[in-house]
Parts: sequence; structure tokens; C-alpha cells
Amino acid sequence: MSDTFKVGEHTLKSRLIVGTGKYADFPTTKAAITESGADVVTVAVRRIDLSATGEESLLNWLPEGTVLLPNTAGCYTAEDAIRTARLAREASMGDLLKLEVIGDEKTLFPDNRATIEAAKVLLDEGFTILPYCTDDPIVCKELQAMGCHAVMPLAAPIGSGLGIRNPYNLRIILEQATVPVIVDAGVGTASDAALAMELGVDGVLMNTAIAGAKDPVGMARAMRLGVEAGRAAFLAGRIPRKLYATASSPLEGMVD
Repeated sequence: MSDTFKVGEHTLKSRLIVGTGKYADFPTTKAAITESGADVVTVAVRRIDLSATGEESLLNWLPEGTVLLPNTAGCYTAEDAIRTARLAREASMGDLLKLEVIGDEKTLFPDNRATIEAAKVLLDEGFTILPYCTDDPIVCKELQAMGCHAVMPLAAPIGSGLGIRNPYNLRIILEQATVPVIVDAGVGTASDAALAMELGVDGVLMNTAIAGAKDPVGMARAMRLGVEAGRAAFLAGRIPRKLYATASSPLEGMVD
């Protein structure tokens, strides 16, 4: 049975979204993306050379059929993010946008206030907005109420690899969600991705965990399997946690 999900008008087959930064070279980038099974990849508009052509262009190394999710990484104000989004549109990178406005250079935590400010403008201009934000249920509720097409709460600081730091906030966000919830940032390994999916999120986005691994292609494969396993476990439903043991074999008919 198909298990897709929709973000705006886009139907996504894979629940793993991957980044394109920090790889040693473009061939490794392509191999890792292919192994991840992701059909959506995010690209930092301000960090790629949009004038490059041929093999010098990252965009020409993306697997065929890949859907671009340009992002506003590196922006520290709403104005910068809006300008970067418009640049992506002018470069024919599609209508999807990961909106990211950073509030602090050391922690790289998002500036939720500036993100909301930029989202208002970009939604009016017809972008399909996926905002990166803290795992604050109130902020996520406001973003979805104003028309954002998904919310992307962090699991932990960008590039930290700390995994899911606050599953309880994510559960609250999920309970009130009317749009897809995609965990972004902080995933370190496949078990982190599986845990996020077991909580019921719609997808997981990551970059450093794959690109920074000793074997990026191998980690991409592990992440794909982790996401698939976590999603399967969520759909199957875990047993309740209990304090005491319960015999796994029936007691009826036992030999006296």
C-alpha cells in the first residue's frame, strides 16, 4: 500500500529529506542521495554557485527526478530570507521553500519571530512554506494557522547529532498538527531517525548526519532504513510500557 504524504500540492514518496552540503565532492553527494531514497533534497541558495554549469554545478549532480527544496540557510533577518527566497524563484528552483532565519551564530537556533514575519510575506507571494522552528507547540500552531504547508521543529541544534531531545514537545506538536510535521536538525544516526518516525512525525530532514559520517553512502542507506523501520513501527503500534513483567507464553495448559 502506498504510504505517501502531501506538502502543499506536492506528494512525497520518501519520508527522508536530505541536504546537499558538506560532502567531499559531487559524486559522493549524488551517491548518498541516491542511496537515501529521498525524492526531495534541500539546497542552500546562498551557498551554491547558481552561475556554474556542467559538472561544476551541484544541480547537475542531483539524481533524475529529484524535487528541489531551496532553503534560506545563512539568513539572520526576515528581509534576508525573503530576498533569498525570491532569488531561488528567479533561478527556477520551484515553489517549495524551507524557510530558515537564524537567531544566534553560536547555537544556530531559529529566530521564530523573524520566521513568522518572513512567512507572512512569502505565503502572500505564493510560496509553499516549510518553516524551520524550535520545538515550541505555540510557534508551530501559529505557523500552521497562518497557512504554512508544514512545520519543521528541530530535534536538537543543527549539526549537533544529539538526537531527539524533547519527544514530549514533539508529541504535543503532533497532537495539534493540521499540516505535516517534519523533524529538522539534530539527528545523529539511524536510531534517532527511527525514534522520530515512531513518534508519528511525517518526515525527517538531515544533512550533517549523512555528509559528516565516515561513510556517507553507508549512512544514507542506514538512515533510509531507520526512517522506514520507524514509520512501520508507528503504523503497527507499539505495546504499552509496563512496570512489571508479563509472561509472553500463555499459562493455560501448563504441566503441573
